Amino acid sequence: MSLISIIAGSTSDEEIYKKAENVLKENNIKYDLQIISAHRNPEKLDEYLKTCESLIYIAIAGLSAALPGVIASKTDKPVIGVPVNAKLGGLDALLSIVQMPPGVPVACVGIDRGDNAALLAIRILNLLKK
Repeated sequence: MSLISIIAGSTSDEEIYKKAENVLKENNIKYDLQIISAHRNPEKLDEYLKTCESLIYIAIAGLSAALPGVIASKTDKPVIGVPVNAKLGGLDALLSIVQMPPGVPVACVGIDRGDNAALLAIRILNLLKK
């Protein structure tokens, strides 16, 4: 079973999700990588979330950056959003991720910081082991 799921909205986010993958590989953490857009593939995202056994989600998204919030609205598992510098220096994505409505919590790391998202996920896993 994968402990962490990395979900990226597009293959254009590869540079960012590779950072997360590298940290997880270095720490021997089982993970799953999916490319699923909240806008273009909502049914695929719903199905994945229903069947996924991972304990933590890392959601990587740029532009409107809806993916982390959509995931958080459909699960009670921790979601870590990674804003991507696709336009406006990534500020549009950053603001979209940090401004979630009440009841839809999403943790957020810095722009393009897939590595920090993986490190935060590992810290959460360590708490769950205690």
